[in-house]
Amino acid sequence: MTLAEAPMMPEPVAAPSPAPDADGTPATGGLAIILYSGDLEKTWAAMILASTAGAMGTPTRVFVTFWGLQTFVKPGVRITGENWMQKMMSAMQRPGIAHRKLSKMNFLGMGPWMMRKLARQYGVSSPAELMEMAQLMGVEFIPCQMTMDMFGLKREDLIEGMGEPVGAATYLGFVSDGAKPLFI
Repeated sequence: MTLAEAPMMPEPVAAPSPAPDADGTPATGGLAIILYSGDLEKTWAAMILASTAGAMGTPTRVFVTFWGLQTFVKPGVRITGENWMQKMMSAMQRPGIAHRKLSKMNFLGMGPWMMRKLARQYGVSSPAELMEMAQLMGVEFIPCQMTMDMFGLKREDLIEGMGEPVGAATYLGFVSDGAKPLFI
């Protein structure tokens, strides 16, 4: 099937507003995505959901933790950390959104190459393009402070547009305020 033969997608519609709280005040609502993985397919899925939610006008936050945080390290930053373990861990993974591996069928880089080629062929935006669109639509990308400390990452190691680092309690606060949680 060619792109021209593909069925037309319905027009996006605005997400319904969250139901008011018992006292009548509007609930915060929205979407709270946890991105803990740096795998290509999981990063791609998180960016698709975040950009779609942003396009629908849904308040969306992406809490980025553990291996997912490597996706948001500037591509030019290679070795981070202050001690040998942090430096070793950063050396073993290439930072940046363009260097994600597949969790299955990576085949020494052939799997991600095929996924990107198929995405271009079928007009699917790349994770980097989706992230940029999401940011333009007001989606907040928030790094986990604990992960930054553990991996020896500094604020200046992260790409532009990241929010202030926060802890897990802040994420749980989003959820307790009515945001729907997604774990990717």
